[in-house]
Amino acid sequence: MTDFPKLMMIIGGILLVVGFFMQFIGKLPGDIVFKKGNTTFFFPIVTCIVISIVLSLIFSFLGRFK
Repeated sequence: MTDFPKLMMIIGGILLVVGFFMQFIGKLPGDIVFKKGNTTFFFPIVTCIVISIVLSLIFSFLGRFK
């Protein structure tokens, strides 16, 4: 239980870095955007896949230290 604060700080740092880069990247090629009139539908499918892969790698790496 003593590793929990350290884990939360690591996850927070990772989210901070990812959020910083996402601010400048915007959307990735392959994200779906429909614009019709005054309605816009945005589904970031490629962004979701990239985030899923990165989180899987991070949690796999952290799971080795259990």
